[in-house]
Amino acid sequence: MSASNLPHEPEFEQAYKELASTLENSSLFEKNPEYRKALAVVSVPERVLQFRVVWEDDNHQVQINRGFRVQFNSALGPYKGGLRFHPSVNLSILKFLGFEQIFKNALTGLSMGGGKGGSDFDPKGKSDNEIRRFCVSFMTELCKHIGADTDVPAGDIGVTGREIGFLFGQYRKIRNQWEGVLTGKGGSWGGSLIRPEATGYGLVYYVDHMIKHATKGAESFAGKRVAISGSGNVAQYAALKVIELGGSVVSLSDSKGSLVLAGEGSFTPAEIEVIAQLKVDRKQLASIVSTDAFASKFKYIEGARPWVHVGAVDVALPSATQNEVSGEEAQALIDAGCKFIAEGSNMGCTQAAIDIFEAHRTANPGSAAIWYAPGKAANAGGVAVSGLEMAQNSARINWTAEEVDGRLKGIMESCFRNGLDTAVKYATPAEGVLPSLVTGSNIAGFTKVAEAMKEQGDWW
Repeated sequence: MSASNLPHEPEFEQAYKELASTLENSSLFEKNPEYRKALAVVSVPERVLQFRVVWEDDNHQVQINRGFRVQFNSALGPYKGGLRFHPSVNLSILKFLGFEQIFKNALTGLSMGGGKGGSDFDPKGKSDNEIRRFCVSFMTELCKHIGADTDVPAGDIGVTGREIGFLFGQYRKIRNQWEGVLTGKGGSWGGSLIRPEATGYGLVYYVDHMIKHATKGAESFAGKRVAISGSGNVAQYAALKVIELGGSVVSLSDSKGSLVLAGEGSFTPAEIEVIAQLKVDRKQLASIVSTDAFASKFKYIEGARPWVHVGAVDVALPSATQNEVSGEEAQALIDAGCKFIAEGSNMGCTQAAIDIFEAHRTANPGSAAIWYAPGKAANAGGVAVSGLEMAQNSARINWTAEEVDGRLKGIMESCFRNGLDTAVKYATPAEGVLPSLVTGSNIAGFTKVAEAMKEQGDWW
């Protein structure tokens, strides 16, 4: 990882160090020293694709973007992971996301490897025709490298159902076959029910298990004050599920600022619906803060994340993007009485924040501590239902919403139990101290992939 001939990739290096440090600080390498070799092998992608994407804007001007696909690991199944269209996209970010995806997918128990892709194209401000032309050009190259049994991309930031439709249509035309090559498809042509809701719902199902375990079944989401960042797909559906389970949602945010409840109460489903439409229209929260419906109930903090502004909270769900909880904000959440934090976003917490949460957990027995859950476990619901969409496509059937939601609940419980039990085995906590979900989840995901790779001759 530190070889001088490697490019500087800060996001990927952070993700690697986060995983490696938890493995080092457990008894895993002591009990299985050969796993060090597996870590070295799994940290190098099987394949990295980079290509140019040339398209024409509405003014008939040629535009050029970079396209990427990191096919990281296929030991457990076809590469699986989203496509991100955002100006910030680069190889470091996609490698970090693909690396996380390997172990997240392993934790679901489904047959999926890990990958990630995207482009530095920005869909904001573009017409539908410009987005379609870009997607056609992007898929014209990508289609040579993916397939239902090879690599199955999905949506991510900037890639909604609209983009998935354009991408799928071009794949079908060029390859002359209809197959489940993308997930997040439209409901009438191969999509799965509950897929849009899956990451947010799954996050809340996971945290519900945390609450019940820490309080020995005495508490649930009922009556809890919950701070959420982001206002996209994950944040919206997490908020709606929290409200359904009796909790209060006190914040949402976007890249320009945070909307925080001014007093008691909660966001309502109707208010979240207004915000959801705002995101479909690609507008910012700032555009509604002065309206009568919002000005009397919420305060808008420009240029800030919500964590230090929400007052007393019980649960925090970072659901926007990577590194959105700093060390200072982590301490502020602890001081505000927060007992549970789980990442709806990938690598939502900085390493400094994770260190503070973990130190507080080890120093405080039982429910007196804050308990942290990493994204690779807590937000696995999205890719889990993508896996269920793949299964439905392969069998040419559709499950009901109840069937999919039931399977999602089972997968999230399994993710929680697996991480919990593995932490007890390899990082046994002191008497009364809650186990480390980050260590347990990392080891559980890593060992499953490492064993499959070993049996297939990828390391020995």
